[in-house]
Amino acid sequence: MSKTVITFGTFDVLHIGHLRILERSKALGDRLVVGVSSDALNQSKKARDAVFDQEQRMQLVGALKVVDDVFLEESLELKGHYITEHQADILVMGDDWAGKFDHFGELCSVVYLPRTPSVSTTAIIERIAAP
Repeated sequence: MSKTVITFGTFDVLHIGHLRILERSKALGDRLVVGVSSDALNQSKKARDAVFDQEQRMQLVGALKVVDDVFLEESLELKGHYITEHQADILVMGDDWAGKFDHFGELCSVVYLPRTPSVSTTAIIERIAAP
């Protein structure tokens, strides 16, 4: 029986940390579905605009060979709906979210994976912007 894995993120300024968590997520199942945060959701979560707009970020993530399907995540409150809609067996999130999504355990397994050390979109943006 095949297993569908779902994960979510902004995926702005795509980097090796993004690729690694997507590869580790895919390794947990047969199919990987990725919710990319909308521009409005990103603004509400991070209080800043993404460098790349939602369409570009969806296209970049969707082009990765480990990703089977990509969709626009428009609200944090709809995660349960997205899990059900995509018939996900496993929800994967970075360990910086540990415990915050345990309540979805009634819909699917919840796994928190460690982030790639020393890699951060914010740090990359700050480094690029520095004089």
